[in-house]
Amino acid sequence: MQIVTAVGHALWMSFTMLWQIFWGLSLGFLFSAVIEVAVSKSEMSKLLPDASPRSLTVASLLGAASSSCSYAAVAMARSIVRKGGDFTAAMAFQFAATNLVLELGVLMWVLISWQFAAAEFIGGPIMIVVLALFFRFFLKDSLKSEAIGQADKGIAGSMEGHAAMSMGEQHGTWKQRLSSRDGWIAISHSYVMNWSMLWRDIGMGLLIAGALGAWVPDSFWQKFFLVSHPTAAMIWGAFVGPLISVASFTCSVGNVPLAAVLWNGGISFGGVASFIFGDLIILPILNIYRKYYGGRMTVFLAVTFYLAMVSAALVVEALFQSIGWVPTERHTAVLDAAITFNYTTVLDIIFGAVFIVLTFEFFRTGGPEMMRMMEKGQHDHGGHEHHASHGHTHHQHHGHSE
Repeated sequence: MQIVTAVGHALWMSFTMLWQIFWGLSLGFLFSAVIEVAVSKSEMSKLLPDASPRSLTVASLLGAASSSCSYAAVAMARSIVRKGGDFTAAMAFQFAATNLVLELGVLMWVLISWQFAAAEFIGGPIMIVVLALFFRFFLKDSLKSEAIGQADKGIAGSMEGHAAMSMGEQHGTWKQRLSSRDGWIAISHSYVMNWSMLWRDIGMGLLIAGALGAWVPDSFWQKFFLVSHPTAAMIWGAFVGPLISVASFTCSVGNVPLAAVLWNGGISFGGVASFIFGDLIILPILNIYRKYYGGRMTVFLAVTFYLAMVSAALVVEALFQSIGWVPTERHTAVLDAAITFNYTTVLDIIFGAVFIVLTFEFFRTGGPEMMRMMEKGQHDHGGHEHHASHGHTHHQHHGHSE
């Protein structure tokens, strides 16, 4: 009976967290879908010819205008490399795509506090700068050439279909795309694909967060995160955050509920930031790096990514401490295990309606068929355009093979 009660408590916590974040997810995915249609990425590699500050800035902006799915970001980064874009700029793109997207900031704000959303959007560029410096001083040309050669083999990893679609050619101005019938269809397809790519991570993150929140006592977390030693806790939190992310096996927005649990438990402010940053070094993604760029480059990426995450987290913590932005309260939405009629309910209803309308449009205009083509690797054959039942979408795929 106690086991049933414990499991029920964990599941209830997971459900209440989903209730609190659903509208933020729907809003973020809608925003991401609109940006996907408005911002053409077909010439992205030409915009990223080197690792100059300008190229890194462009890469960061394009990344922020992409889906928050880490797997899709990694696949798109390889596409940039294969099309001749700079390797460092491609890595900056994937960092931005997983740390500078709207839905991540919204969820951090809703589940913890606005300071954590600010930390992500300030810490992301810091991390990209640190990473670029690591690459400049430690990445040998021979290793980079070896990695690019491996990338050109086009070995399948994950989300190649989404990468090819996102980087396909788009016609007309962004205003024309957004105001057209085809643009509406494309938005519905992109919106549903965001859900389809991330529902597993979101679900896993909620279940893990619910279990840890319900079963692990605060006393354990306080000892583990060295709460009684503030300076040591700040350093330890930044270093251990990405490692917890690796152990959780979830990424992107799926990590936010667990971040709230860790903050309740006593992890440092910078530790939360580094934990969220850590989604690009989880084991499944490291395996994709191995396929994309080879074993030696995978080790180099794992080490430099980790050090960049830790460095950015320490800088963010020091900066926020100095200006008094580190929250003193550790009471987050994870503890509010109740569903009442409030603004969250109203927003859930509104964005639930958005979900229903766009999902209906997705099924009505050939979305499932398009996704099956992407999964089978037919997304980029023959330079054809994908056609919906009432017109073509905004994407035109070229004959390159991911």
